[in-house]
Amino acid sequence: MLNVGIVGFGFMGRMHARCWRARPDARLAAICDANPNIVADAKKAVGNIAGAEPIDFTGIEVYHDLDTMLAKARLDAVSITLPTPAHPDSSARALRAGVHVLCEKPMALTTADCDRMIADARASGRVLQIGHCIRFWPEYAAAKAAVDGGEHGRLLALSMRRLATTPTWSADNWLLNESRSGGLVLDLHIHDADWIQHLLGLPRAVSSFAAKGPGGVAAHLVTRYDYGDGRLVVAEGGWAMAPSFGFEMSFNAVLEKATIAFDSTRQPAYRVCPAGGPALTPALPPGDGYTRQIDHFVRTIRGEAVPPIITLEQSRDSVRLIEAERTSYTEGRPVALA
Repeated sequence: MLNVGIVGFGFMGRMHARCWRARPDARLAAICDANPNIVADAKKAVGNIAGAEPIDFTGIEVYHDLDTMLAKARLDAVSITLPTPAHPDSSARALRAGVHVLCEKPMALTTADCDRMIADARASGRVLQIGHCIRFWPEYAAAKAAVDGGEHGRLLALSMRRLATTPTWSADNWLLNESRSGGLVLDLHIHDADWIQHLLGLPRAVSSFAAKGPGGVAAHLVTRYDYGDGRLVVAEGGWAMAPSFGFEMSFNAVLEKATIAFDSTRQPAYRVCPAGGPALTPALPPGDGYTRQIDHFVRTIRGEAVPPIITLEQSRDSVRLIEAERTSYTEGRPVALA
């Protein structure tokens, strides 16, 4: 039985709590949050997608200091779901305490901080995994398997979208503070940029265009990823949608012999549309990206042979990719990635 703690108990902390409490091989033993009223405040709804329901704190020790939790709670693993600037230091402290770490994405605000996290993980001998959940999301995993398998021919074009209302629900409004969250491009759009890297590797160059919102920061953007081979790969991201819009994540993969489509707002959400027949809705593995990434984390801790779905270097490269996109839309030019 794994003893697990959660560090930071906002929306993503609750999501991780839901996943950990559903596992018969894990016990959610401790929660750490600086908020002295976290038990009461966790009863309030928060977030932009379903699944982070209020948590019953029965049997859970509540701490307000990370070092105290690490010293007293006798943990095997922690989920770190703090604001992004806290990822490097909190991960390092847990790793040094001999605790395995599942740290939410993005890995850090800069590639330099990512490199420091990689070094800390290597020195500790413990597992550090970054929570790029879309790599584990059933529809995205099925699409990657189909593209990699080649049964539908070569990929010709890929378009991805991730659109949301303005995230005004975060504590202290930290998500809208670009110096703390990295803004739209690093917090929301990185999901799709990371999956494009997962599917195709790093592009040769990126060209990004952004519409600015209040304060002059990016509120909506489109990026083209140049692989130098004629494929058209684009991703659109935005968190300035009207309140009644809700949330959408979607993609269309155009292959020589089929189109693979996913749209979270449609039913069926996932379709394979072959050139010579009706659209199909293949069976998908159970669970969502959150539960499946935690399962991968647990299996890695146990030393099982797991597929290389996510590495620390890839997590760093996704931050590097976002840095290139920000430079591109800020300076109005394509940016090459060596």
